[in-house]
Amino acid sequence: MEKVLYAHLTPLEFTARIEKAPIAYLPLGTLEWHGAHLPLGSDGLQAQGFFIELAQKVGGIVLPPLFVGPEKPEHTDENGFYGMDISGYPEGAPRRLPGSAYYIKTPLFEDMLESILGQLSRAGFKIIVGHGHAPSQNVFKSHAEKWGARFGLRLFNCWRDKEDDLGIQTDHAGANETSLMMTFYPELVAMQNLDPDPGVWPLAVMGNDPRTSASAELGRQAADMQLGRMSGILKKELALLGM
Repeated sequence: MEKVLYAHLTPLEFTARIEKAPIAYLPLGTLEWHGAHLPLGSDGLQAQGFFIELAQKVGGIVLPPLFVGPEKPEHTDENGFYGMDISGYPEGAPRRLPGSAYYIKTPLFEDMLESILGQLSRAGFKIIVGHGHAPSQNVFKSHAEKWGARFGLRLFNCWRDKEDDLGIQTDHAGANETSLMMTFYPELVAMQNLDPDPGVWPLAVMGNDPRTSASAELGRQAADMQLGRMSGILKKELALLGM
């Protein structure tokens, strides 16, 4: 397998890869509760796992995941609750879920992304693909035109018009994310931690029930579909660059 992780490349390896395909893949992650069965870094890990395969298929280099990010304004609280602390308890009082430690204010995250993109442009990249934690992704997407023009970059994400269990990270620790983790990092999935009683919904899980709908086969199917879709998009962009 080709080396594609930015942090693992020597300067010569970096130069060789960027000359063939100046694509940087940026996993937008968190350290956040993803049910009792998934690791806290699931957002960044899923994006990284998918990007590793995409880079091996199309070319380019995978950056280290960002494990800080914003939240939707309605999902933050002046008392220190945010994200699934609130979303996981829609009918009750917010409660801090174990392990969540990622939230930064949106303006700070915007400054971080802008600086990162400026550095990537300086390093010679022409195409940036960012995906992962939805609020982080929303910032990336909403500024794509402005940042792209400023730094001479083309910015892409992995969303598609139809979001379902065949997308990439289309729920929160439900069947989609659980299946992707089973595909990319099966050793980190602990389904035994979930209550087997179908009448008890897993805490702060959104989407189809991972206990009945998730599988490594579904994760592989979703990954393969999106690999085909994204590789087509990126190869067209490379062709426009004369590559």
